[in-house]
Formats: sequence, C-alpha cells, structure tokens
Amino acid sequence: MSYDPTTDSGMVRLICTDTNPSEEMLSDAEITAYLALNDGNIRMAAADALDHIAANEVLVQKRIKLLDLSTDGPSEAKALHELAETQRRLAADGAEEPVVDWAENPVDVFSWREKRLKDAQRGLP
Repeated sequence: MSYDPTTDSGMVRLICTDTNPSEEMLSDAEITAYLALNDGNIRMAAADALDHIAANEVLVQKRIKLLDLSTDGPSEAKALHELAETQRRLAADGAEEPVVDWAENPVDVFSWREKRLKDAQRGLP
C-alpha cells in the first residue's frame, strides 16, 4: 500500500481512515477503481470505499458475545454508512458543511424576548 495524502488515492484513504500500511483495508487497485467509477471525485470514491469497509465489518464481525467480550459489526457498519452518506452529501454540495446554519440577531427588546423564549423552548441556555 502506498499512502500519500497529497495524491487523490491518498486523500481517499485519508477520508476512509485506511492510513495504516501494515493493516490496509483496501488495495491500491481498489482505490483506483473507486476513483475511476466516480469520475475522479474523491469524496464519492471515499464514500464507496467506506461502504465497502462497512460491508466487510458485517461479514467478518457480525454480532458476537462471548464471556465478557462482545463485538457489534452491524453497529460499526451503520456508522461507516452514515459517514459515507456525509461524504456523498458534501460531494453533491461541492462545499464543506456550514459552521452556522442559522443565527438570530435581536434588534430590540421585543425580538430579544422572543429569542430568549425560543431558546428556552429549544432547551438552550
């Protein structure tokens, strides 16, 4: 495995956390194939790679409980699929997720009271 985060393949590996050369989850050929299937879109290729890793987690680990040891491959797979969906959404948007989605700015005492009431309803301090 070659891991260089300055290359497209390396960025795919970085996003899907396949950065340990001694324990690679995907081969260089698989990463290249995911990039080709997604027309070079790094985030989409990483999303496909994450789905691949998630499927392997379920196939290998399943849900096992033995004495005090337990593994939960389906839960790990679900988290990986959610990360893959985030990457797909970011690729579709073409931008990073916004830091602030909505900000209220009270301009007088009445709007300040309304904001405080809404914050209380939302459970915010």
